[in-house]
Amino acid sequence: MTMPPNPFGEDDGEEYERPPNPGGPARIPGPRGAADDLDLTGPGYSRSADATDHTDHTDAAPEAPDPDDPDDLDALDALDALDALDESEYPEYTEITGHPAVPAPAQPDPEPGPEPVPVAPPPTHAVLKSLLGAWALAACSAEETQAVEDHLTECAPCAEEALRLRDAVGLLHPEESLDLKPLLRSRVLEDCLGKRPARIPVPVWASPYDTETARLDALLRDFGDSEWHTPVRLKWFEEERRQTRRTTVAGVIGHLLAVDGLVAAALGLDDPLGREAPPGTPAERTERFWEDSPYPTTRRVREPWREQGHTLVRTVSFAGRGVAELDVEYGAFALPLGDAFLERAFECWVHAVDIAEAVDYPYEPPSAPHLNRMIDLAARLLPAALAGRRRAGLAAPPRGLVAAGAPGRTLHLEIEGAGGGGWDIALDSPAAKPSPEHTVARIALDGAEFCQLAAGHISPEEAAVGQNGDREAIRDVLFAAASLSRM
Repeated sequence: MTMPPNPFGEDDGEEYERPPNPGGPARIPGPRGAADDLDLTGPGYSRSADATDHTDHTDAAPEAPDPDDPDDLDALDALDALDALDESEYPEYTEITGHPAVPAPAQPDPEPGPEPVPVAPPPTHAVLKSLLGAWALAACSAEETQAVEDHLTECAPCAEEALRLRDAVGLLHPEESLDLKPLLRSRVLEDCLGKRPARIPVPVWASPYDTETARLDALLRDFGDSEWHTPVRLKWFEEERRQTRRTTVAGVIGHLLAVDGLVAAALGLDDPLGREAPPGTPAERTERFWEDSPYPTTRRVREPWREQGHTLVRTVSFAGRGVAELDVEYGAFALPLGDAFLERAFECWVHAVDIAEAVDYPYEPPSAPHLNRMIDLAARLLPAALAGRRRAGLAAPPRGLVAAGAPGRTLHLEIEGAGGGGWDIALDSPAAKPSPEHTVARIALDGAEFCQLAAGHISPEEAAVGQNGDREAIRDVLFAAASLSRM
């Protein structure tokens, strides 16, 4: 047999004898590093150190040992010993030849996952039908709502029942506006004052003015700059036809400030037009304010108007009882202070409606007690307005003059709706006493429509009037009501 080159020295061409086998099992060398696996000069190779093998062994499988070849006896002994190895004794042993190695420890089995949750069966028809009432009230959970609505697409009787229940819920719970009710402030104040009366209460005749200015101020509170410049058209009745004047929201508040200054001057308070300004008519004061006011007709006008209103109410509250009889000059006529406050409350409401319509916002009428007081003032002013129109040649002459305080011809005015009532109007003289026995005509009007007529927002011909009796007297009274208006 030809011996391989000497692995313990350089290859000198001489053969060497294999060391005798001591008789025990073959010794398996320990694991070698990657560098040892690439050492082509170590033991076990049959080439010389300087030999070069140009054969490509990339895909060649390792040649199995031959049991008849004495040179492969050691390799067979090593394979037998490898098969006998205990896995636990050499856990780190890895494959270093082409033969099977000791298998790596088995990986633990993955932990079992959670058991699947059993799926609940779908609700039965009876259960879904029992949920229709709760579904109509929006009291079902999300899952129940989905189940009921899916069922309604398949069951016609339940769908009809659900529709009836939903309509019934709408009748029980009508939809309401998210905006606060206009009279909420009045009700809250009334409740508070009823439980704890104010030490200095507001006079009854000043309460409508206090309420209407507060309502208008609440409307203005959230206005931006653009809303303050919204066009507003003022309307009134004059010279037998309706008059108009275009301004802005800020201009309307300036108009209210200027005319309220007449009441302030009667109480000895500061006039917004200045101390040297003549009283003048409401229209003259308004024009002067728009031209020369230190307050520009922008949102800045709100604060002086608001402060003046508070001052007026506070002053009359502390003034005592006799203040209601003070005269307030309006230029061509005068009113007692109590009536002047009612007149200012009426005009504040009318112009608040003008502003609300300009900005497309709903605005409710005053409360019934306050509206009744305003209508009562207009009814009491009608005989004097009718006499003024006769002097101007705009109304028919009186049919029969009577002494002051004596009963004379009468027209009965019936106002329907909230704040309504009945009033007898003397036709021939403001000093005459109206008498039901001398009634010659009757007029029936809705309360809101009568206020629109007295504000000059509708003409006498446009008013839907229920009437009977003397046509001439009816026409004169309707035109007298419209003539109460002014800018």
